[in-house]
Amino acid sequence: MDLWERSRSVFWNEWFWFPGNTTWKSLENKPGTGEYYPQTSDLLVAFGVAVVLYIVRQFYEKLFVAPLGALCGLKYTEPRKAPQNELLEKEYKKKKNPNYNQIEIFAKKTELEVRHVERWYRLRRNQDRPSLLKRFTETGWRFTFYFGVFIYGITMLWDKPWLWESEQCWKDFPNHQLTSGLYWYYLVELGFYLSLMFSQFLDVKRKDFMEMFIHHIATVLLLSFSYIANFIRVGSLILLIHDCADFWVEGAKLAKYLQAHRLCDVLFAIFAIVWFVTRLVMYPLKILHITWIDAQVILGYWPVLVVFNAWLCLLLVLHVYWFSLIVKVAYSALTQKEEVDDVRSSTDEPVTDDESNSNHHVGNNVGNNVNNHVNNHLKAERPKTKTS
Repeated sequence: MDLWERSRSVFWNEWFWFPGNTTWKSLENKPGTGEYYPQTSDLLVAFGVAVVLYIVRQFYEKLFVAPLGALCGLKYTEPRKAPQNELLEKEYKKKKNPNYNQIEIFAKKTELEVRHVERWYRLRRNQDRPSLLKRFTETGWRFTFYFGVFIYGITMLWDKPWLWESEQCWKDFPNHQLTSGLYWYYLVELGFYLSLMFSQFLDVKRKDFMEMFIHHIATVLLLSFSYIANFIRVGSLILLIHDCADFWVEGAKLAKYLQAHRLCDVLFAIFAIVWFVTRLVMYPLKILHITWIDAQVILGYWPVLVVFNAWLCLLLVLHVYWFSLIVKVAYSALTQKEEVDDVRSSTDEPVTDDESNSNHHVGNNVGNNVNNHVNNHLKAERPKTKTS
């Protein structure tokens, strides 16, 4: 218990959290004055918001987005199932994409031809991939949230002085009162990313699953840190900058699913431009300037700000990584006349029926299968961290 108290006192040390001679008393609420400052206990509300958002999402997808997708011609299709084979099923759980040597070994053990084992693995992988309608519903929810929170954020911040004058982020710090608008802006965004952290394991799996998981953790930590330390002004700017591009890519994906290819390309182009301007230009030149330069000039450095900046730099690295994917997609679309597709997504692998005895196999070997998978269409899945 003594160790716990000692650790707690070190973590909440005012030297770590505040500049100069500022203390936690500076953020104590004064009943009857109408003043409100961020409280650590407020973060518990975000968990409730996450649960509510997840429930709302389930109803919204089933009652609105899914019927809309069905009305537009999308259907839930059951993929062809792989023949039951206990040995292959056991090996599949260990590794979904075995190399050619492993497939030869499995063929000998099961007394099947190599091509039949290859085909079994393709069928089995296709079984795990969600239908187009499932992807449409997930994207529809994210588009609605990102667009809605962007409109709310820009409306709420429009008349705030720190939106136009960056030094206002630190003037009179930490005596920055929390308005109801900022309170809900923060907690709803935090609740959303908390819900994504857990629902990511249930949603459509992407190739950058781990990068996105790191992104969500970084986002939650950044939001929590900035809220506790009362960095709400600069934090709100970070949220707004990240919200600018998110709904464009989700809109492009919706258009892709509905076979509106020209609209998809236009929305993707807008997304790429907005992403570059906000996350690779405005983010480092404005946000990092505020947290590295302006903060030092006005207040000097203190430990929590250094930690905060470290996470902001991690986000910038993720921004660069995801933009490299965007460039690859754009280059492929321009040079190979291919439609915008998502290198992060796993799409169905072709399985042909070409045996006279009604058995099915795929003529491609494992290497060709990998190439086919890489060349599948890219529907530009939302990179965010937001923090992303």
